[in-house]
Amino acid sequence: MTAVGIDAIEIWTGKLQLDLPNTFAPAKNEDPGKYTKGLGLETSSFPDTYEDIVTMGANAAKRLMDRKDLDPADIGRIDVATESAFDNSKPISTYIAGCLEQVYDGDFHHANKGERKFACVSGTQSIDDAYNWIRAGRNRGRSALVVATDTALYARGDPGEATQGAGAVAMLISEDPSVLALSDEQGYGSADETDFLKPNQQFPSVDGKRSMQVYLARMREAVEDFESVAWDMHPEDFAYIPFHTPFPGMVRKAGLLGYRHTIRDTEIEDELAGEIGRQPRESEYDDWDDYEEAIRGYMDRLKDTDAYRDWYGRVIEPALNISRRVGNWYTGSVHVARASALKHAAETGRDLEGEKLLIGSYGSGAQAEIHAETVREGWLEEIEALSIDEQLESRYDISYDEYETVHDAHNHDKEAEVEEFTTPEGEFVHVGWGRMNERKYEYVE
Repeated sequence: MTAVGIDAIEIWTGKLQLDLPNTFAPAKNEDPGKYTKGLGLETSSFPDTYEDIVTMGANAAKRLMDRKDLDPADIGRIDVATESAFDNSKPISTYIAGCLEQVYDGDFHHANKGERKFACVSGTQSIDDAYNWIRAGRNRGRSALVVATDTALYARGDPGEATQGAGAVAMLISEDPSVLALSDEQGYGSADETDFLKPNQQFPSVDGKRSMQVYLARMREAVEDFESVAWDMHPEDFAYIPFHTPFPGMVRKAGLLGYRHTIRDTEIEDELAGEIGRQPRESEYDDWDDYEEAIRGYMDRLKDTDAYRDWYGRVIEPALNISRRVGNWYTGSVHVARASALKHAAETGRDLEGEKLLIGSYGSGAQAEIHAETVREGWLEEIEALSIDEQLESRYDISYDEYETVHDAHNHDKEAEVEEFTTPEGEFVHVGWGRMNERKYEYVE
């Protein structure tokens, strides 16, 4: 059976940056370590005044198409995942297609277009849709363009304000892919939850403590479900494990939970038994609360072992490198983590061909998905073509007053005339509104 998966990846980050320890923390009269050590963040990306989810998504898509020498006839569907949509009817994919048609010969009139919504997991769901479309033989030899694009902004003063970010990830899903082949098996954990939601509002309502609990519970269910149809996983089965990363500090808890689960009944648990004891088994306890307390104690000891720290440093930490510098991208978050892991392998000279990644996606509301991906022979050339380092270095560093100004500019409830901070060049920009209040875009040479 022909492999189906990710043939190309491109990233577009917002063109402004907010320095959390040196700009945001002093303005809030807080310890910089709250952000760098607690959340695991250094800077956040923000969109300039002419940027939004359409421009960032279209710019990432154009960069991908140019690099792969594609034209509209090569694309059979455009799926956009976002939780920052500004229209309840017209999908963002139509806007992005309209932008791309300004610069390419031909059009996307025969491409299926849609918009996916399930908080941050919808980017992975869009990949699943494209995978199934190709597997069903309905693609006519064409590829799917999946774009995850968001402006992850919070109301000012909200506890989540420091985790903000903005950017887009474009991915080409094809037969015989160059980068990664997706596994047929998936695992899900899903429940009706109200941990994070936007009931007809731009900025989210968040129960932070509850959201962490739900994230871990759904991830655990998804891992168990994946193992029921795939195999009982071992910590060394995967070169990297990119998780959904609203902020790196959240991934620390997911990584520890995953490690504890996968070492159970293995030689690693046996080797650690003399140091921290064996994992508590539910059957050993008559009271659930006593069992939960024993598990928490075991995990507290586990996280301080050399075995766990070494594994986390090799398998999890490299997937967080970009996220530390851009913040939360909602639907793009796990896909940034995947790119970060592959980029780390390229920079350290690691040959990944044939090795596996485990992708841990999550969306509030709530659902987690686990699946495996196998690295293909063309991965290195593709990852070396990414320009994310140059983009990060060229961002305009905003002051706190400028941060408040640009935040107002992107607040749908405010009328704010704000001058642009950077000069657009070779990219799509937002230029105003049309007669039906639709957004208008142009390509700037």
